[in-house]
Amino acid sequence: MASTKEFAYKGRDTRGKVVKGRLDAASEAAVTMKLRTMGVSPLAISEAGLGTGLNMDINLPGFEKGVALKDLAVMARQMATMISSGLSLIRTLTILAEQTENTTLAKTLDLVRTDVEAGFSLSGALGRHSHIFPPLMINLVRAGESGGFLEGTMGSIAESYEGEVKLRSTIKSALTYPIAVLAMAVLAVIAMLTFIVPVFEKMFTDLGGALPLPTQILVVLSRQMVWIAPALVVVAVAFAVWWKANKNKENVRAFVDPLKLKIPVFGNLFAKVAIARFSRNFATMMGAGVPILQSLSIVGETSGNYVIERSLKKVAESVRAGKSIAAPLALEPVFPSMVTQMIAVGEDAGALETMLNKIADFYDQEVQATAGQLTALIEPLMIAFIGVVIGGMVVAMYMPLFSIFEQVQ
Repeated sequence: MASTKEFAYKGRDTRGKVVKGRLDAASEAAVTMKLRTMGVSPLAISEAGLGTGLNMDINLPGFEKGVALKDLAVMARQMATMISSGLSLIRTLTILAEQTENTTLAKTLDLVRTDVEAGFSLSGALGRHSHIFPPLMINLVRAGESGGFLEGTMGSIAESYEGEVKLRSTIKSALTYPIAVLAMAVLAVIAMLTFIVPVFEKMFTDLGGALPLPTQILVVLSRQMVWIAPALVVVAVAFAVWWKANKNKENVRAFVDPLKLKIPVFGNLFAKVAIARFSRNFATMMGAGVPILQSLSIVGETSGNYVIERSLKKVAESVRAGKSIAAPLALEPVFPSMVTQMIAVGEDAGALETMLNKIADFYDQEVQATAGQLTALIEPLMIAFIGVVIGGMVVAMYMPLFSIFEQVQ
């Protein structure tokens, strides 16, 4: 095959609108043919360079803009709408690449369109960019292509991802306040130990006399802040780098994910989120006609919790042996009896997809309610925590003064 080059083009679409873009092709003639199949009349075609000055793309390793789940949800919704309107797949991908605001997704969609033009199926083209498009989306698209209902599949993907975005937003709103307050408390403690306690220490030294134990502890900590503060920064940065590189490894997830479910107050919320995600994704894949064993494998990977993933591996073994889904789930503590019983009823009645959707809706509401309760509960607890920490430090600093006043009297 001839090597391809990148060409910049300017043309006019069927509505008379001037459009610009880039295409990979072997020659200008090939670009012209591609544009005509897209319904674009070429006005100018030239080989694209890397660009200079303000036109040059600047990509720093590790700082490329990622593709958020919200971007994929919008893309899937727009694709479903355009396909239902009768637009060809090539034209749909071209429009999506031109109008999406995420530059990384736009470039990827342009590559997907090129692959589709070269004869790839849509799912095959998406699969070549698995770092952008999740396995759930790729397999649902493959099922939609096989069954001839790609439009409905893209709508299901959009609904699933929109629900996931809403779920994540709920979790973030519940965690933002305590994390922000905790960070402020840590910064306040460091600031007091670094700048305020040394002032009081000098005053205590001038006054003479023995310091109370709490004050002595503060003074010692203040003297050690010269190396404690930099050490904390180094440890935090090192942990962040390590976590980014290892958080998806199986041995790390096998240790961390069970602990998440045991955290006081938040463990119950994390469990409900995992069950809601599992139910929704499983229902979506069942509705799209993806084989059940393949669905279980993908749903396990996308559940976000190793405990759920491990449980679904046991379910897959049960189904492979001709047994039910509900039986192995009933043995896992993370799944409440209501969930396993509803799944059992759905299996017996041949309405598993309906039951899974009902479970997902129920736990979505539970997550919303639990997040609201946690916010109301955590607010006074965090205020009390800050009061105890900061107030305790203030009292410890003033204790020597109290003792001096007592001696004077």
